[in-house]
Order: sequence, then structure tokens, then C-alpha cells
Amino acid sequence: MAPKTAFGKHTAARSVSRARRHRRVRKNVVGTAARPRLVVNRSTRHLFVQIVDDSVGHTLVSASTMDSALRTLEVDKTEKAKKVGELLAQRAKEAGITAVVFDRGGNRYAGRIAALADSAREGGLEF
Repeated sequence: MAPKTAFGKHTAARSVSRARRHRRVRKNVVGTAARPRLVVNRSTRHLFVQIVDDSVGHTLVSASTMDSALRTLEVDKTEKAKKVGELLAQRAKEAGITAVVFDRGGNRYAGRIAALADSAREGGLEF
């Protein structure tokens, strides 16, 4: 049986499920020069997003809740995710990127991940 946390959730089972989802998503998602990959890394407190060209292995644009403009905001994590999406879309537009493929990194498409994706789409990214 998987060990429990103080909140009663099975952390081992959750991490195995996330790893399985991550493998399933990455099997089909590859970034190219024409359509780079939008990578989402989520921690308990922060959200880190990059646009990566996998053909050369370079990060083209990045944004996170650790950016100086977003670090001082006194809003909840979902609102910060929306701001990160807007900031990423703005930086991508400046870099000439309009279309990406979305790599949610094994995270479920809900909550902060969905808020980030929706605000990036509203900012002009196409995926």
C-alpha cells in the first residue's frame, strides 16, 4: 500500500499516475522550429513555462511566477497562472512565435494548467 501524507492522499500513487500521463503526452508531442513546444513545470508554489525548439534543444521564451513583475502579486495561484500565460504570450509574440504545441508535463488539464493555457490563447498563442 502507498504511504499516506498528513492529508490522507496516496502520494506514491499520484506520482505514478503523473509519470504515466507524462510518458503518454510526450510520446506524441514534439516541438519543431515552425511549431515549438510549450512546456509547463508546476510545483506546489510556482509555475514555470518555456517555449522550446526540440530540434536544436534551445529555450526560445520563458516565464514563471518567479519573475519580478509577478513575484510581488498578492493573488491566488490560479490568478498568477493567468498572468504567467499573458506574459508568455507577450514574450512569444515579441520573439515571432504564433503557434506552439502544448506539453502539460503529465499534469491534469485543470486548475492552474487550464488557466495558463486559456490566458496564453487569449494572448495570441495558437494551440
